[in-house]
Amino acid sequence: MKVVQLLPELNYGDAVGNDAMALHEAMLSAGYDAEIYAEHLDPRFTGKGLHSIEDFRDSEHLLVLYHLVLGNKMNYLVAGLRAKVILIYHNITPLHYLYPEYSFADSYELRGFDDVRAIRSKASAVFAVSEFNARGLRKCGFTCPMEVLPILVHFEDYAGEPSPEIMERYRDDSSVKVLFTGRVSPNKCFEDVMAGFTYYQKVINTDSKLFLVGKYAEDRPYYPALKAYEEHLGVQGVTFTGHIPFPEILAYYRCADVFVCMSEHEGFCVPLIEAMYFGIPIIAYDSSAIAETLGGAGFLLTDKSPQIVGEAINLLTTDVALRQEIIEKQRQRLKDFDNEKIRERFLELVRKYV
Repeated sequence: MKVVQLLPELNYGDAVGNDAMALHEAMLSAGYDAEIYAEHLDPRFTGKGLHSIEDFRDSEHLLVLYHLVLGNKMNYLVAGLRAKVILIYHNITPLHYLYPEYSFADSYELRGFDDVRAIRSKASAVFAVSEFNARGLRKCGFTCPMEVLPILVHFEDYAGEPSPEIMERYRDDSSVKVLFTGRVSPNKCFEDVMAGFTYYQKVINTDSKLFLVGKYAEDRPYYPALKAYEEHLGVQGVTFTGHIPFPEILAYYRCADVFVCMSEHEGFCVPLIEAMYFGIPIIAYDSSAIAETLGGAGFLLTDKSPQIVGEAINLLTTDVALRQEIIEKQRQRLKDFDNEKIRERFLELVRKYV
């Protein structure tokens, strides 16, 4: 049986796109006749079996793995397929976390769970990237079998060469460097990272910098509001990188002293895994799938007031014993996301449902 992955966009550097490619390579290496179809194909992805959705042909002899990430017209295409369909559910961010970044005219982004419900009767099974995600679908009326399958992270990519320019600029810099990575979106609460960092800088350590690494949209309300908030706080040394090449992302990870995530909605949160890989102690707010992904590692907060966040940054940059303890717990947790372990689990599930 041919196994086909469908997704709206195959984007380079995106967690969903990287996951789809990793699963694709796993299936090819296992001898499956595997293909990917997407509405948008990033030209930086090359290899066997990558196609435009316009070339997709339905058949009852297909197993379709559909990456469900947002409200999208492709959901209705999938709902009408003759093929057997399994959903790979990455989560949909509820509207109240996105407004007013997206207006009600942005129909597909905002339909969210209405579009999800359209395909619940079609799904033979769901591979959810977290139990948090699985619970969300059960609340939407899904009754099909559900399996938790974490994202298959391409750790090989992180061994690449970091940007020499960024490394030279910050490698020997004695300042404390705080990092958060992710698309600049309201659900990720960049303002809370900024507020905590401001407390740390003004009250504890003026020799500090904040790197906010991720794509932003200047024509949407959120990023300009963050820049205005930065001015209001009177904080120094804040860098919004925008969309940058992967070697530069690697360099920021290699230079960082602590990783701070105050996001209120994550279906998995790959940057937490990345911080574990680079040995950066994590401070994170206990929301959505954050605690599940950390699995007892990291420094988990139930209060993200600026003083709490700022003092946590200070603790993890001055208490050597605690810092090493947290890094070691993260290193142990990282083993649960071992490529081979997740790959074998995925192939086992594919065999089960084929």
